[in-house]
Amino acid sequence: MSTMTKPSVSNVRSMTGQGHAVGPCELGQVHVELRTVNHRGFKCSIRCSDALGGKEAAIESVVKASVRRGSVHVSVSLERSDDDPPARINSGVLASYVRQCQDIIASVQEQGRDAGPTLSLEISGLTSLPGVLSSTTATVSDPDRWWPDVRNVLSVALEKLVSMRQQEGANMAQTLQAECDLIAAELQTVRTLAPRANENYRARLQGKVQRTLAEHDLKVDRVDLLREVQIYADRSDVSEEITRLESHLQLFASVLTSPGGDSGDEPTGRKLDFITQEMFRETNTIGSKAGDPEVSARVVEIKCAIERMRELVQNLE
Repeated sequence: MSTMTKPSVSNVRSMTGQGHAVGPCELGQVHVELRTVNHRGFKCSIRCSDALGGKEAAIESVVKASVRRGSVHVSVSLERSDDDPPARINSGVLASYVRQCQDIIASVQEQGRDAGPTLSLEISGLTSLPGVLSSTTATVSDPDRWWPDVRNVLSVALEKLVSMRQQEGANMAQTLQAECDLIAAELQTVRTLAPRANENYRARLQGKVQRTLAEHDLKVDRVDLLREVQIYADRSDVSEEITRLESHLQLFASVLTSPGGDSGDEPTGRKLDFITQEMFRETNTIGSKAGDPEVSARVVEIKCAIERMRELVQNLE
């Protein structure tokens, strides 16, 4: 009798999750939003502030180090602080302009002429003169200067994302193990019912033959009857399929609890998907060989369980 190995803590992750983090940088506050959904491989779409132009590849590299599979949506925005205006006043240049204007006004007044409103000092006019205002765009457009701060915030958001995916993965692993236990129990029932199915077939065949022979006053060699029953038994023997299916269940449990491999390994979710396909194939063979209604009913239950498992593993990383 085969028994399922109970899993230890599962290391599988769900492909769905989200993470958010906010942190300071030189220019203000960095906001990072991460969201992942199912995908056959790894896909990363990035939306970020213009100030982060050119850092998309670096962002994807950081994300890929933590997420092996799934479609990842990344949003990085910059909220500038109130004390960091987009432009700064060069007070020295402005003071120089003011002195020049004052000298001009004083000179005009010395000549006995009224300077009038046209020569009054207005800040709004002075700030438009060359060199008075300097833009801070140069600082913003140099993300390398504050990229370490952005990367730190991104790492925090990734930790939250991974934690959520691990928790959902652990919940799904418990459900998957319950399905494995159900299949193992149904297989034990099939193993018990299969020999009885052969005996039932022998009894049905013998009764049918005897009725037919009685109607035509004929006799049949008992050896021929036993040979026919043996042919049926060989053709309907499902012991090998049951053994292979039990082996697949053991492998499934092993992969479900194995630690995540390096980046070159096949993702766990994909491995489990392959195993469930093999399980379904063996179950189909058992169903096609089964000539007993009770065995067929058990096969239907096993198929339903495997189908539920396939839906779950397609959501795993």
